[in-house]
Amino acid sequence: MRTVGMLGGMSWESSAEYYRLLNEGSRERLGGHRTVPSLLYSVDFATVAAMQEAGEWDRAGRFLADGAKRLQDAGAELILLCTNTMHQVAQSIEDAVEVPFVHIVDATAARISAAGLTRVGLLGTRYTMELDFYRARMRDRHGIEVIVPDEDDRAAVHEIIYRELTQGLVTDPARQRYVRVLAALAERGAQAVILGCTEITLLIGQADSPLPLFDSTRIHVEHALDLALG
Repeated sequence: MRTVGMLGGMSWESSAEYYRLLNEGSRERLGGHRTVPSLLYSVDFATVAAMQEAGEWDRAGRFLADGAKRLQDAGAELILLCTNTMHQVAQSIEDAVEVPFVHIVDATAARISAAGLTRVGLLGTRYTMELDFYRARMRDRHGIEVIVPDEDDRAAVHEIIYRELTQGLVTDPARQRYVRVLAALAERGAQAVILGCTEITLLIGQADSPLPLFDSTRIHVEHALDLALG
């Protein structure tokens, strides 16, 4: 059984969700009081958010690579980056450690491909939706086309994440706004939608969507469990 290292704090709400899912999954698979050993290194989200806003991705990569090395030095045998957005700097983290890095896009793409789907919508921060790191990896490595909401909808999705969800606020108006975004993606031909931000699952679930939802957080954790137990 491998020790899972979680690089979190972006936001702490999503890191708590990772911890919950990891331990619930361990209990379901192993029974009783069995859990997969884990370590959490939680960064100051304000520091990372400032780098995001300034476009200082190289600096952010070095910052998170340092966190990953701390996890490895503490005994982590695989690394989970507990955020979709910061997979923009995944290569910097992979280069800094010797243990496996579990990439959220690859885990999510494998689940989408297994369902026989090739065109999906993506919800996330504006960085995840507008930068190419997520869509390009889906397309180039896995043959999956990713479509994103229009500009107004992207702005609304991003604002709700940063002004509400990462502050622990979950409101009905925000939920209804996301429902409208999901409907628009369906009209544009999306076969399903990736919940590509770890906080979004705090707001909406399958009952809110006309399309199948792929919860990247849950998929990421389940893949990590496969590796930890395999």
